Amino acid sequence: MASNKKYWKSVEELDTNSSIVETLRENEFVESIPTDEFLGDKETLEASSTTRRDFLKYVGFTTAAASLAACEGPVIKSIPYVIAPDEIVPGVANYYASTIADGFDFANVLVKTREGRPIKIERNDLSTQGGGVNARVQASVLSLYDKNRLQNPLVDGAEVTWADFDTNVAQKMNEMSGKDIVLLTQTFASPSTSKLIKEFTAKYPNVRHVVYDTVSSSEALDAFQNKYGTRALADYDFSKAEVIVSVGADFLGDWQGGGYDAGYAKSRVPNSAGKMSRHIQFESNMSLSGANADKRVPVTPSQQLKIITALTGGSFSDLPNEIAEAVKNAKAQLANAGSKGVILTGLPDVDAQSKALNFNANSIVMDAMKPRMVRQGNTAEVMRVMNGVISGTVKGMITVGVDPVYSFPNSSAFTEAFKNLDMSLTFAMKKNATAEASKLVAATPHYLESWGDTQMKKGTFSLIQPTIRPLFQTRQFQDSLLQWTGNSQNYYDYIKGTWAAVLGGGSWNQALHDGFFGSDAEVQMDVMPIPSEGEAVIEESTANGALSEALQNEGLELTLYTKTSMGDGQNANNPWLQEMPDPITRTTWDNYITISAKDAESLGLENTHVANGGLNGSRVNVTMGDVVIEKVPVIIQPGQAVGSVGLALGYGKTAAIQEEMQTGVNAFALYNNFSTIQTVSLEKVGGMHEFACVQLHNTMMGRDIIRETSLEVFNTKDVQEWNPVIYVSKDHKEIPISSPDADLWESFDRSVGHHFNLSIDLNACTGCGACVIACHAENNVPVVGKAEVRKSRDMHWLRIDRYYSSVESFEGDLEKKENISGLGSSLSDFGAMEHPADNPQVAFQPVMCQHCNHAPCETVCPVAATSHGRQGQNHMAYNRCVGTRYCANNCPYKVRRFNWFLYNENDEFDYHMNNDLGRMVLNPDVVVRSRGVMEKCSMCIQKTQLTILQAKRDGKPVEDSAFQTACSLACDKGAMVFGDINDHSSEVYKEKKDNRMYHLLEAVGTEPNVFYKTKVRNSKEV
Repeated sequence: MASNKKYWKSVEELDTNSSIVETLRENEFVESIPTDEFLGDKETLEASSTTRRDFLKYVGFTTAAASLAACEGPVIKSIPYVIAPDEIVPGVANYYASTIADGFDFANVLVKTREGRPIKIERNDLSTQGGGVNARVQASVLSLYDKNRLQNPLVDGAEVTWADFDTNVAQKMNEMSGKDIVLLTQTFASPSTSKLIKEFTAKYPNVRHVVYDTVSSSEALDAFQNKYGTRALADYDFSKAEVIVSVGADFLGDWQGGGYDAGYAKSRVPNSAGKMSRHIQFESNMSLSGANADKRVPVTPSQQLKIITALTGGSFSDLPNEIAEAVKNAKAQLANAGSKGVILTGLPDVDAQSKALNFNANSIVMDAMKPRMVRQGNTAEVMRVMNGVISGTVKGMITVGVDPVYSFPNSSAFTEAFKNLDMSLTFAMKKNATAEASKLVAATPHYLESWGDTQMKKGTFSLIQPTIRPLFQTRQFQDSLLQWTGNSQNYYDYIKGTWAAVLGGGSWNQALHDGFFGSDAEVQMDVMPIPSEGEAVIEESTANGALSEALQNEGLELTLYTKTSMGDGQNANNPWLQEMPDPITRTTWDNYITISAKDAESLGLENTHVANGGLNGSRVNVTMGDVVIEKVPVIIQPGQAVGSVGLALGYGKTAAIQEEMQTGVNAFALYNNFSTIQTVSLEKVGGMHEFACVQLHNTMMGRDIIRETSLEVFNTKDVQEWNPVIYVSKDHKEIPISSPDADLWESFDRSVGHHFNLSIDLNACTGCGACVIACHAENNVPVVGKAEVRKSRDMHWLRIDRYYSSVESFEGDLEKKENISGLGSSLSDFGAMEHPADNPQVAFQPVMCQHCNHAPCETVCPVAATSHGRQGQNHMAYNRCVGTRYCANNCPYKVRRFNWFLYNENDEFDYHMNNDLGRMVLNPDVVVRSRGVMEKCSMCIQKTQLTILQAKRDGKPVEDSAFQTACSLACDKGAMVFGDINDHSSEVYKEKKDNRMYHLLEAVGTEPNVFYKTKVRNSKEV
């Protein structure tokens, strides 16, 4: 029986005059689907040789677009945009040029956003003077979504509005009239901020500005200012160097702001003339720079002072014979290099820094005319502030971008005095230790929510622009100063006004688009005075020989350093960085005392492996005067100078730090006089510390994993001598592994279409780890925590293996292996080769899925979850995987990762994937994997497919540089080159034809699509 009832879908249909109802009757979708924009015009489509597979991709896109449009009915409860911005298209990334300038890291960056969310930091290739996009910079996007961020300003611990906060500040500033107030800030290197601070101190003359670098470069700044009249740091272009001699300077790490590794890598790859630079490193701790050196000499800090003197014209007599000989050779090589030689030092001593500057005055490697402005602090001034707060002469303090309660050496006395100040105001993104002790706390935005400018290097100005609206009720320090000085401008307009002189008629919009602007305009920057010798505080600083005095005490000589992952500690709540393995020790989630095997033996300290392979270490109490740090774990570090120890800064934070990430000990307690060199004593205490170490076997034992040779052999011997073709036996005949007869399978034709390869140059790779974090960000790699890493369940798709030689060199390892004969010799000698030498050579090797053309994982998967694509990638179908893990067992490279648990939305793994704010960083182009699924490097297939589709849409062939993976894009050293080897004009094709090319474990016959280039060392002495 028919029904005459009329059904309606929404209340809107009851209105017979509704324009929305009429529109929907005539057109199914409220807005037209932008298929033309995605697919291109009619002519492009007709000229395109689109396959059925591509057609289905297009259909998939239009279906998705239809679904999106269909959701927009007349009643909408969730509104992404009131008015959709023109530049945002769902599913299409936007990129913005910006700059990070957090006081420790300075770099020009490119920010990738999706639907208004920043999700990844990349290098700004337009900038050549913009610092280094290291692992911390790559991971900084995750800090934007830190759930521990302050969401409102605080007065006496209670949240208030900004209007109430401003009232409280104005009242307090009036009360403090005539009293000494210190404005203690990070280095901004910002023309507009410097100008604004001067206006603020002009209004409040009782406020004095002091710049504080958490990890000081004060002595280097003092030396440069004494010589050149500007408080800055010399810049260096290591691509011009022939001989580099470093004395305690980890210039591939964070020395004087870092960012030197790209230039260094250029001179470390043998050129067409067969030349490369020579790098000699004298140091105490095994650093990234020492690990990459051609010759590394372990020396204590006290010996480093003598070495600098000897290199610059002093005597060798006070040095041990072996070290004196190395110094003589280094000095002779510097003389031979002439203007292409350079001396660097990391010693916190003005005299040592001045000697290096004077030696480099005629070097083309050093640039003193356009120095770096990324450090401005003055130890003497900061000590005056610290002592003034403790003594009570300083009555008020405003801190910006620094955490002195955490990082000052005399922390307990300073903290008590700070709490009793008449005025304490902290600008902070989180409620850190200083904010906890402050009466007034101003919540500041992340740099990705901020405007700003910097001059990292004289003559190069950079802009900071927001890529998302502030997530919380935060306000920039600069906007607060404008408010408090009665300036009605916002900070954006203030910057534009300041930049009028910088641009000199240039385009503001173009500068904002590029992220930087080159200009010779002179702008006022912060200038910190150097006190005269008559002032009391200078005698406490290291500038006048306090370093030599400190080293006269009995005990072990301690070198404090910063890790590539943690830096000065600002990122302690960032799980990507906590779980990033240290490039040298390969240990995560910890800091520790590094000590030589000889010193460890004398103190009864040990490292042992337990049944599951986990690494355990002894604990010690570290004592310096009245300061004692208890239960510090110990790592016995090959290459550590006898008589010295090392300890990383930046750990031991607890304020505003998630419990899982409250790791390590606070080494700033030992940062006496803000010097990285101290004398300490160690006392063994009970118990063993459990480390989470990702690499438990440290030597190659002569195996063919990393191939290397000397520059002399490389230039004079046949390639078969140093990069031989692997032969295998078939029917009792030796045939090359590359022969089709050596294959178990018949190969299909790979010359059609794209075929992707990745080249990794072991000469250019410094082991910095930026690629590891870039891979995490691009591919939603989960964080599993210390306990799981200790069980070898880390989820890194890309790892950087670090190998030590078991004798003085890897060449010696090969000779020792070849001379082994007989069972007895085999057992003893191979056993000895498992242990690194006291001063080993070091090599780094990035390893990810090798995307084998004859992949052993594919043949053992019972459900065909892993298979090979026509373009060279080894695919993973996550929804087919049943978790047998046969593939991982059959993989000779051990690069597959199994999801033992559900790592997202699981309270057992309370990291960024377990809260809504943290999940905002996830890349929507990559699925988040579930429990029981195997995962691994996909060679960023989402990026390659996007590039192909964009080229087809535009009707153009793909440019070689357009193909990139996350790791190749992150590597500013050129160590990773990705591309299509079927394009014979591509860079990767040329790399594959290079004589240095080889495949990892080539004898297995897997035919990887990742290949390596033999490492060459410039080992020739004078």
